[in-house]
Amino acid sequence: MGVLEILKERGFVEAVTHDEELSAYLDGGRATCYIGFDPTASSLHVGSLVCIMALAHMQRNGHRPIGLVGGGTGLIGDPSGKTEMRKVITQKEVDVNRAGIRKQLARFIDFNEDKALLLDNGEWLKGLEYIPFLRDIGRHFSVNRMIKAESYKMRINSDEGLTFIEFNYMLLQAYDFMELSQRYDCLLQMGGSDQWGNIVAGIDLVRRTQQKKAFGITFPLITTSSGIKMGKTHKGAVWLDPERTPPYEYYQFWVNCDDADVARFMALFTFLPMEEIEQVKKMEGAMLNSAKAVLAWEATVIAHGMDAAKASYEAACAMFGAPEIPDTCFSSSTIPRSAKGGADAVPGTAYDRAALDKGIAAVDIFAEVGLCKSKSDARRLLNQGGGYLNDERIAAFDQLILTSHATDGEILLRAGKKKYHKLILK
Repeated sequence: MGVLEILKERGFVEAVTHDEELSAYLDGGRATCYIGFDPTASSLHVGSLVCIMALAHMQRNGHRPIGLVGGGTGLIGDPSGKTEMRKVITQKEVDVNRAGIRKQLARFIDFNEDKALLLDNGEWLKGLEYIPFLRDIGRHFSVNRMIKAESYKMRINSDEGLTFIEFNYMLLQAYDFMELSQRYDCLLQMGGSDQWGNIVAGIDLVRRTQQKKAFGITFPLITTSSGIKMGKTHKGAVWLDPERTPPYEYYQFWVNCDDADVARFMALFTFLPMEEIEQVKKMEGAMLNSAKAVLAWEATVIAHGMDAAKASYEAACAMFGAPEIPDTCFSSSTIPRSAKGGADAVPGTAYDRAALDKGIAAVDIFAEVGLCKSKSDARRLLNQGGGYLNDERIAAFDQLILTSHATDGEILLRAGKKKYHKLILK
């Protein structure tokens, strides 16, 4: 099966250009493809995983992926999918963010020996001269056609409107495609569904300036079965940077997905064979919970490595018990079929004994250690009976947490059913 068919089978593809010709191009030998990443943060998040996993599938099938960091376009901001203008960032921020993005992408794709490339479009965009750019590139673009693109229509119809800076974004992204085609023989651009207009513009520019046939693939916007944008939680984004989202929390994000999403997420966010994933559609109850553990394990191994996944798995087993996974299920998964159990990966905070000798209100600690976003959230949770101290429900938001609550120097707090945090007394 060719890589395009693999991506379609696993649910990655929303639209393609020149379907049969693209399939023939990918089947004809090593191809080079790219996806752009906005350097507005030092970490990518779970919402970026569809694009990242698509690049990984490309590489696994013999092709060369390029991650293009928008060091040039990031200084302007892509209006696609946005109803307001993006915050302008500095070159220093771009440099820091690019380094963070490379580190995360390296977990998914192999950059050794030019098997994959991480490039920065600032290399060619920041030296452009305005008049030559208008003469050589701008003449190929129709304003009438541009304003019909969804990425522009959303901004034009917003209260803030579309700035002239943002209006240039389509030209610059198309120019990226042209440059990558010239420099690296890259003839396939991939991206989210909101990038369709930009991708098509790039294909047209490559055809006009280089007389080459280029291609595009777009991916659907992934939402949970309850309609929430992928990677969004009550705490905000789920980051790939372990400093922002610890591996245990990352693992728990996947364990806590809706039953209806398990098979779909396995197809998108793991490399397990589809014939094993198909089994999930018939599972329910305890077996479906075990499938969630497999999803969490595989996703965490890919993003954070085997050691982090093992620590997270054992911590989860210590809290909730080990999942029962028959040897006949998910035979390709490396998940342990038995667990020692250990709570070392549960997030913890070193806490001063002297402070707890006097006692601290539960509402203050829950907000301080991140079990709740704020004191008002903590008060609401505790008043509703959703806070626990050593697995006993906290009676009131101002209940004092004391040194005497510690066992072996630790106090276990819980928000809701599955969100734990340790206070480690010092």
